Amino acid sequence: MPLGKSRFLKIALFWENLRIAVRAIRSNKVRAILTICIIAFGIMALIGILTAIDAIKSSLTNQFTIMGANSFTISSRGMNIRIGNEKIRAKNYSRISYREASEFKSKFTEPAYVSISFFAANLATVKFESEETEPNIRIMGVDENYLTVSGYEIEKGRNFSADELRLNRRLILLGNEIANDLFPSETDPTGKEVSVAGLKLKVAGVLKSKGASQTSGDRVVFMPITSARQYFSRPNMNFNITVMPIIPANLDLLTGEAEAVFRVVRNLDPRDESDFNVSKSDNLVALLIKSLRSVTLAATLIGLITLFGAAVGLMNIMLVSVTERTREIGVRKAIGAKPNTIKYQFLFESVLISQLGGAFGIILGILIGNAVSSMLKSSFIVPWIWVIMGVLVCFIVGVVSGYAPALKAANIDPIEALRYE
Repeated sequence: MPLGKSRFLKIALFWENLRIAVRAIRSNKVRAILTICIIAFGIMALIGILTAIDAIKSSLTNQFTIMGANSFTISSRGMNIRIGNEKIRAKNYSRISYREASEFKSKFTEPAYVSISFFAANLATVKFESEETEPNIRIMGVDENYLTVSGYEIEKGRNFSADELRLNRRLILLGNEIANDLFPSETDPTGKEVSVAGLKLKVAGVLKSKGASQTSGDRVVFMPITSARQYFSRPNMNFNITVMPIIPANLDLLTGEAEAVFRVVRNLDPRDESDFNVSKSDNLVALLIKSLRSVTLAATLIGLITLFGAAVGLMNIMLVSVTERTREIGVRKAIGAKPNTIKYQFLFESVLISQLGGAFGIILGILIGNAVSSMLKSSFIVPWIWVIMGVLVCFIVGVVSGYAPALKAANIDPIEALRYE
């Protein structure tokens, strides 16, 4: 037989099998719809939960990027051990002084923003004329680079300049929520004088809101670090150093370089252990994303268990279909249909049902997952890898569930089939 004619016959046989499968599904709508719904539910659970997890990962990554996730912090380190219910400090590490932080900033010449900051007070109040905030305002002493490395932006006014830090200017940057509490919407806070813990300071600018998920970040005020050191001085003050590479890809490289430079600043011997922490700010988001793996595993197991039940149901329906269509099989064999042709007809029907269920499940799963994405104000997500996996899994379910009934149909004796009532 010529190659072209053979290919034409295969295509014609394919469409004939598909037509017979569609007709069989239409003749048993209730059973087919129930099986499709079971398969769709399993795929929906799988795709929906995994899409939601992708949305959560995207939201976490975006939030931490806004907060300066591509940075690292150098801070003092303490080691604690817990024995039973007692917590014992095993070793104390030296604090980071302002001199050490400033020396590091001057010696670290890599392409990065370096910022020095410290907590001046945690339970302060801010006053403007007759308005006053609750006593839960956090005061931080920061330098001119802090806004860049921490992900804050200016909404009104301006940031501190290096000269203003050097001259100990009495300025302040207000968190968005604080500015809204103290000033009417039509009033520009910049240039106004507010009282912070009894200290008169001029408002240099107002920070943009961090959003609903970061309300604590809106109840903070920033002072020039030099002025904050002067007015909120206390013994053993500890400072933090934050470094943000200009090129985010250099984060790991500059982390090691910063540790080496600060070891020199601390006069540590090469054999000495580092007495400070160098922690990347993306460690937390990486830890959170890692914790989602158990949820991903649970979602996969739920989907697979549901699909296993759907496979059993589909096989049962196909076996019933073979029994009901015994005479039809006998007629087809009597007019020349081969066993393989009968087998493929039933396999086509099984695979078609499973693929229809998979298609509905994928659509519903993406919609449910992106409903979560919408609540998190994340972008629309289509998990293409899981969609492709869902199609493949449904195909396997269709083949596995339909193979035994198809084999049974192919092996029916045509004479006995024609006698079947």
